[in-house]
Amino acid sequence: MFNNREDAALKLAEKLEKYKNTNGVILAIPRGGVPIGFTISKKLNLPLEIILSKKIGHPFNPEYAIGSVTLNNIIINENNKDVSKEYIQKEHLKILNKLKGKYKIFMGKKNQTDLKNKTVIIVDDGIATGNTILAALEDIKQNNPKEIIIAMPVAPKGVASKLSKLVNEFICLELPIEFMAVGQFYNNFSQVSDEEVIAIIKLSRENKLLSA
Repeated sequence: MFNNREDAALKLAEKLEKYKNTNGVILAIPRGGVPIGFTISKKLNLPLEIILSKKIGHPFNPEYAIGSVTLNNIIINENNKDVSKEYIQKEHLKILNKLKGKYKIFMGKKNQTDLKNKTVIIVDDGIATGNTILAALEDIKQNNPKEIIIAMPVAPKGVASKLSKLVNEFICLELPIEFMAVGQFYNNFSQVSDEEVIAIIKLSRENKLLSA
């Protein structure tokens, strides 16, 4: 159990100490992953960036994810062949436009960082289904990083086992057998707003300028 996101981030940062001052980057998944990423980036002296991903909901059950979209990629689950290509294409374009808008809100005119030959550390406040991470991984791998690390406070055992095979290192503090939602492992799991994300990213840039 974690007190809050900062508590989880500090504990994760201890496990990531060997990456301090390396040619690396922290990629946080908004919104809950951004405060986690900010704390870790300060501890490791690494730049903080974001990676956006959003699920594609099933046409008859929007809460059920049939895939995910990033700014540069789309992943469709294999067990959803009953869903029409027209629906997927329509949702892809709709979600992609939303993600582009979000990126502009969060990052302004800043282009995505070149990840080639970098150590990429993906962080969030936890993993539920893993769909968001899977889409992000496909996106990242296209940029030829040196290595990819997933660092999470909590994840279901089955999902963690699957994801750990796809990256160079998988770090997770809690691997519960009984898992309902990420929030059940936090005493304080208040929602993170867009405004908070924008403020954190701005502060991260200012800190980087000061340290330079």
